[in-house]
Amino acid sequence: MVNGIHVLGNLRGVKVELLEKVEVIRDIMRKVVKEAELTQFGETFHQFEPVGATGVILLGESHFSMHTWPEDNFAAVDIFTCGNEGNAKLAFDILCKYMKPEKVEEKIVER
Repeated sequence: MVNGIHVLGNLRGVKVELLEKVEVIRDIMRKVVKEAELTQFGETFHQFEPVGATGVILLGESHFSMHTWPEDNFAAVDIFTCGNEGNAKLAFDILCKYMKPEKVEEKIVER
């Protein structure tokens, strides 16, 4: 029995301007949640200095997090949706549409 899908992703070769500022990360993550028809309960974001951001969105389905390293053109992503509600894989695919990484490393774990 599968209780949920957990997508662990590494996005490599992402343009620096998409990774530097928390406002950009927040906007993209909120768009992903909306387009994937997930239920947002809360969020927290942090701006690192001079650049880099981390964010977590609490979902009714579980969670969505992203941490960026602009100096390496890299973002680490974690999306978990449980039950039949939500679709972590769809959300990850939508995120990749916005981030446009040169290379995607994706691991899907059934929970």
